[in-house]
This record gives sequence, C-alpha cells and structure tokens, in this order.
Amino acid sequence: VSWNVMISGYVQHGNAEEALKLFWQMQQEQVKASKITFLNVLNACASLSSIGECRVLHSYIVNSGIHSNIIVGTAIINMYRKSGIVQHARWVFDRMYQRDVVTWTAMMSGYARCGQGKA
Repeated sequence: VSWNVMISGYVQHGNAEEALKLFWQMQQEQVKASKITFLNVLNACASLSSIGECRVLHSYIVNSGIHSNIIVGTAIINMYRKSGIVQHARWVFDRMYQRDVVTWTAMMSGYARCGQGKA
C-alpha cells in the first residue's frame, strides 16, 4: 500500500494526527513526497488547527520547492484560514505568482470566516 493511500485514508476518516505521523515517518525514511501527499497532509493539518504544525509543514513545503504550484499554494491558504490565521493565508496569497478563482475564493472565505468580510 502506498504512503499516499494510507495518509489519504487517515485524513478521510478523521484521523489527522495519524496522517501527520505517517507523513513525518515517510520523510524520515527519505521517501519523496508528491503534490498529492502535500495536499493530504495540508488538509490533515488544517483539521487539527495546530498553528505550530501548520508553520512547520509550510516551511517544509517551501524548502521542497513545490509551494509555487497553484494547487499547493491554495491548499496552504486553506490550511491557514481553517486554522484561523488569516494573516498567514494573506501572506501566502500575496506571494503567489498565479491565482485562480479557487485561490481567490479561499482567501475571501478566510476573511469571511474571521468576520473580516465586507458586503
């Protein structure tokens, strides 16, 4: 069974902590994470709302070089907004080279969720 299947399964069944543990084990064994891996782990982190874990994961993704991918960038925004850290989401948003309607919606949802949306 692949790492991605296991991590995804944990996330889909509400076991974000196990998904993150498995991800870090994967890294210790020097298995390269894919875009799909990062998307699943970002969702796991968002569901935990652990600010420290979010920052560590974001830093790891930046160091991996995949953060410039629009899908991964949007997932990072979602992670921060779901964790209630809209200022970090905005920081990521402002530094993205590409944005699409999903990226804009994620950012606007973050402001709305934190009561900063204006009609």
